[in-house]
Amino acid sequence: MTTNPPLLKVDKLVKHFNIKGGFLQRSVEKLHAVDGVSFSVEAGETLGVVGESGCGKSTTGRCILRLIEPTSGQVWFEGREITGLNKTELRGLARDMQIIFQDPFASLNPRMTVGAIVGEGLVIHGLAKGAEIEQRVAHLLETVGLNADHMRRYPHEFSGGQRQRIGIARALAVNPKLLVCDEAVSALDVSIQAQVINLLQDLQQQFGLTYIFIAHDLSVVEHIANRVAVMYLGRIVELATSRELYTTPRHPYTEALLSAVPIPDPTLKRQRIRLQGDVPSPIHPPAGCHFHTRCPIAQKGLCDVQRPELKQVGEGQWVSCHLRS
Repeated sequence: MTTNPPLLKVDKLVKHFNIKGGFLQRSVEKLHAVDGVSFSVEAGETLGVVGESGCGKSTTGRCILRLIEPTSGQVWFEGREITGLNKTELRGLARDMQIIFQDPFASLNPRMTVGAIVGEGLVIHGLAKGAEIEQRVAHLLETVGLNADHMRRYPHEFSGGQRQRIGIARALAVNPKLLVCDEAVSALDVSIQAQVINLLQDLQQQFGLTYIFIAHDLSVVEHIANRVAVMYLGRIVELATSRELYTTPRHPYTEALLSAVPIPDPTLKRQRIRLQGDVPSPIHPPAGCHFHTRCPIAQKGLCDVQRPELKQVGEGQWVSCHLRS
């Protein structure tokens, strides 16, 4: 019996940015933004990607969509390798893979009406013409909780939450299969965050969408994700089902992250794990395990020399650590 391939598969994805300097602006150093990331996402699943700012979460998502060209590695979508596609082939793929950006203010063109913003994808991909575009835009706006007559307004006339709904409608316009939600609720008020999260879950059920949900708020990710990947300095250090990760974290970094999540009950206290030192520079990442400079259980001669592989330690749980198995 054959099994269907995952909707998305990422294998050893690497992205280095050249840092230029000197009079001739030559490349003098490299910033290691993503350093060998591998994972897969099943159709209809939500994979949460969490970690501190600068760990490579957003860069990973944008490399998958080819908004940023990866340095090396491979990405498969529906069993098709896409890292070698040309611009013409990528345009067709863009219908299936869309992104919701973090900033609902900067991601919308202030010179375009909402109708033009949401309908732009329909025009580019030839999915509708004439009056049909207006009808589909009106339907999309109502689907995300806005009014049809909002299509004649401009982005500055809306609140942050409403603008993010416009961004979601724009992404849905071309009937995608995969949505990369790049910090999609981090710029919103807490009450609005809950509304947008509930909307995304409703849309997932309605349209059979698959999400890569990038965030730094672990409580939000716990609410929406089926599985969670924890990143640190360009690498995945733990990958597990949401239930396993939040109840029995295995990597020391995951334990420290979860210990910092507030408990909404003043009578309960959580033992805080305080990491020593700062996150190392991605320009000169540490040898061996990237986390060993801050890890409370690191062993000299092992963790600072050998790079740990992501290995399975339980049902649906993988950890990149020499000392946790």
